[in-house]
Amino acid sequence: QVQLVESGGGLVQAGGSQRLSCAASGSLFSIDAMGWYRQAPGKQRELVATITKFGSKNYADAVKGRFTISGDNAKNTVYLQMNSLQPEDTAVYYCVADRVLRVGVLPRYWGQGTQVTVSS
Repeated sequence: QVQLVESGGGLVQAGGSQRLSCAASGSLFSIDAMGWYRQAPGKQRELVATITKFGSKNYADAVKGRFTISGDNAKNTVYLQMNSLQPEDTAVYYCVADRVLRVGVLPRYWGQGTQVTVSS
């Protein structure tokens, strides 16, 4: 139905930056929102950032001021620019998509995940 392909993960030192990309394909007529979840061992799954096709954005408190989500509707692609990375940001980051994205409601479509590791 919908396929999400992520790229851009890897290893970075504390204080550094990374940029994640997510390209969506398939039956996208019902997709109005995309975003990023992250999952670290021993921590709850966290909705990091969301963006709608109309341009509205939301961020988790833990990343406000450091992360920026953006999108390119023509390319069906979203990005997550991560600056001032901290070891606490280490997690598997998942691209997600649905008609809407809400805290507490798991999205319908998930990417495979990409590992982001921040070393101290």
